[in-house]
Amino acid sequence: MDGKIISNYIANQSVHEQYGGVVPELASRAHMQNIVPVVDQALSAAHISRNDLSVIDAIAFTQAPGLIGSLLVGAQFAKSMALALNKPLIGVHHMQAHVLANLIGDNPPSFPFLCLTVSGGHTQIVLAHSPLQLEVIGETIDDAAGEAFDKTAKLLGLPYPGGPLVDLHAKTGNPKAFSFAEPQIPELNFSFSGLKTSVLYFLQKQEPGFIEQHLNDLCASVQYAIVNILIKKIKKAVQQTGIKNICIAGGVSANSGLRSALQETGEKLGWKTYIPVFEYCTDNAAMIAITAHYKFLDQQFIDLDASPSARATW
Repeated sequence: MDGKIISNYIANQSVHEQYGGVVPELASRAHMQNIVPVVDQALSAAHISRNDLSVIDAIAFTQAPGLIGSLLVGAQFAKSMALALNKPLIGVHHMQAHVLANLIGDNPPSFPFLCLTVSGGHTQIVLAHSPLQLEVIGETIDDAAGEAFDKTAKLLGLPYPGGPLVDLHAKTGNPKAFSFAEPQIPELNFSFSGLKTSVLYFLQKQEPGFIEQHLNDLCASVQYAIVNILIKKIKKAVQQTGIKNICIAGGVSANSGLRSALQETGEKLGWKTYIPVFEYCTDNAAMIAITAHYKFLDQQFIDLDASPSARATW
């Protein structure tokens, strides 16, 4: 409503923990089980009854990218609701929504701004000229930072999802205890496959019991290495563009090491930094809604025969 989020509900899928990662089939089944209760909760929190759905202006859904089974569940539900209510349909790009999550709240960044978008599947630097004019100026050429967190956590014997646990153990560890290879990638692009390999080879050389004895220091050192790569690239982006309004987004933006490093760097270099509240860092409905708000204002609607895509580009 007027660009304000009035309700935001998330259904967590703990079923994946026992498998050490997301199982696509289980994810789509969980979406089917949860979508009606979650929508019902969101409407109730917004004080919209089932008999008064006419107050809704449009229906939005994540169109791409993502797990195709889960996307299909959301797309078909959104299409059905739009058709039943005779409302326009809005398809939202998942990564665009992460960037625009920074516009939620009372102190949004001014345009233009740079956004470091970091998640399990993506690592990008986005130049935001306006809400609907976003330009990717740097991205990973292989693995994403979030994947590096989760894969190294698995090497350390931590359960899935491992990224938050690395962050937790890192709080009491020494970030300079161990050093790992830092890929030298030109321009504003990223690579994290070499870092993962460096951690693997390092651990293979150690004696039994080493990880248990040095878990906190290992987590702190891995986190320091990943965050250092991210901060170096955003500093380079600032130098190239001259833009000093800096945001972060995506699931890894909840990482305390990254949040602290961005704030400290910003204070040192005179940046204006913006960090979403935790609720809007990981995948959530609010970021889809805020993106749909701007698309609605620009009348960017799609037809009911539009299809979701697992790997759509911007």
